[in-house]
Amino acid sequence: MRLGVTVILLGLISGPRAGAGEKEPSPEGVLAGVRTFFAKTALADGSFQPGVDAKYKGMSDCAASDLAAPTYAVVLHRTFGWKLPHEAKTVEFFQSRQHSDGAFLHVQGTMDPKSAQARLYNTTQALVALRALGAKPRYDATPVFAPILVADYKTLPPYTTSFFPLAYLAAGKAIPKDADEKIRALMVQDNDGYLHNHIANTFHMVHYYRLMGDKNVPKADKILARVLRDQNVDGSWLINPPARDRHATFDAVFTLVHLGQSKPEVRRALDKAVAWVLKCRNAEGGFGHFPGSTSDADAVYFHVGALVMAGWLRPVDPLPVNPELLGWGHLMPRP
Repeated sequence: MRLGVTVILLGLISGPRAGAGEKEPSPEGVLAGVRTFFAKTALADGSFQPGVDAKYKGMSDCAASDLAAPTYAVVLHRTFGWKLPHEAKTVEFFQSRQHSDGAFLHVQGTMDPKSAQARLYNTTQALVALRALGAKPRYDATPVFAPILVADYKTLPPYTTSFFPLAYLAAGKAIPKDADEKIRALMVQDNDGYLHNHIANTFHMVHYYRLMGDKNVPKADKILARVLRDQNVDGSWLINPPARDRHATFDAVFTLVHLGQSKPEVRRALDKAVAWVLKCRNAEGGFGHFPGSTSDADAVYFHVGALVMAGWLRPVDPLPVNPELLGWGHLMPRP
């Protein structure tokens, strides 16, 4: 699945209730915990494991590909201006995963590494990470996408739409016009503005338009109304089974800030989202996808990204070059 903001500690942001003798989480404490989490999950070859326990295989992105955790580690270290534990090795790690046809492949993960989806995901993530590291891939990676855009793109999950412009831009190129036209043709919205009745698909559509520099997202008002309507009392957007909605709160927060950040009802929704995200934080400093779930590098990225977009965490100042290309839009300048 990339905003210069200042810390906004509004009284409306309550966070999880502290127990006796416990302090409410602070931005400084949360960031210290995140940095500790990545220090504990860093490996000598420059990569990162999904969680503190070496036996933990990860959830969501981290389960699908062993390129996910290192990418999210790179993205968050750049977000806050931190030095990676083994930065030169991390560059070597990503470059070593590229094959001569330009594709990046995972070694461990649930996806078939030869599938179109895996080639798209891994290559996009690796290009984002290498760009953030100020390094280049060994081979031009963009030829990987041409065969996918012949037919496979039609059968990929609808949440992959914004992978294409992100990958091309991370490679220093514009997405070809015919590819843009093909992908836009897939993004047929429902009457309420959503794409196939799911926030993840809708987020990637909004993300696609923002990456393309297009401020006029179709049916933006309807999308905004539904996102606000769908928020749970606890502040999350968990509607479907967890396997489908692990990133739902990040997706909703991005959509809110890019389609209606100045509206008071959006501010109230963001405050509630922050309170829920902080409940997903664990004792070792990481975040699980949901309260009580194991800390996972994937969850750490998406929850920290939501806190940045909501204004509760402050990124490095000045922002990294091309902040819109860092991850899935948590630093993307707002229209």
